[in-house]
Amino acid sequence: MTITTGAPATATDAQAVAAKRRRRLASGRDAGPLVYLSLSVIVLVSIFPLYYILVTATRTNAEMNTRNPPLTPGSNLIGNIASAMEQANIPLALFNSAWVSALVALGAVLTSTMAGFALSHLGMKHEGTWLGAVMGTMMVPLQLGVIPLFIFMAAVNLVGNPMSVVLPYLTAAFGVFFMRQYLAQAMPKSLLEAARVDGASTRRIFWRIVLPIASPGMAVLAMLTFMQAWNEFFWPIIALNPSNPTVQVAISQLGQGYVHDQSVIMAGIFVCTMPVIIAFILLGKRITSGIVEGAVK
Repeated sequence: MTITTGAPATATDAQAVAAKRRRRLASGRDAGPLVYLSLSVIVLVSIFPLYYILVTATRTNAEMNTRNPPLTPGSNLIGNIASAMEQANIPLALFNSAWVSALVALGAVLTSTMAGFALSHLGMKHEGTWLGAVMGTMMVPLQLGVIPLFIFMAAVNLVGNPMSVVLPYLTAAFGVFFMRQYLAQAMPKSLLEAARVDGASTRRIFWRIVLPIASPGMAVLAMLTFMQAWNEFFWPIIALNPSNPTVQVAISQLGQGYVHDQSVIMAGIFVCTMPVIIAFILLGKRITSGIVEGAVK
């Protein structure tokens, strides 16, 4: 008799405890002081390099080469930026990097979504083999393909043109894998079958059904691809020339005289980093929510 009356009470208590724990997790009260301390340390360590770039960019080279380098910003930022502008065409580099990164992100997201849809829902023969072949390309370093890639770009007369940086990155194995996994979880096969019954073609299904469903994942992939294209250095330094650079190529032109002026280099890095930081400040909440949503799916 005692067992019969006690079991429902135990289940109710367990549900109440679980609900209380969910509320505590949602409110953040479950995180103890050690968690906040660890997060604070991680944030400070992550931000310090950016802060020190600002300190170096606002000081003279002589001040930074003293026995005890300053840790607070100075007043020479404008002068250092002017010197950086004289040594490299930074405005053109920012313009080139902006449209190159945007084209790379747009192209990679579109091709990755198409490939991800095909690999996840179209029932291709040997689907696993195709996916394995795509993933296998991630194992090949870019350095192994530089010479044939450069020969191809020279043959089509694109050496020195920023389009030579766009074309090789219009698709990416990671993007294909990412969108394949995202669509496999987010888009039920019954939805595709219902569209087929209604007479929709594959092209119509992709533009009217797949793209709206895949938009959160596409936004995350676009952000990651844009950042990677913006920071790409190895191939642009080979394919481009100093008269038509991207930001990474322009930064490499700074401080090449007899005196290696670290302040001017840091001022150039500061200017080239600002657009990305401003974009993250404006879109950080949306980017974070997109990544979290993609991880949950």
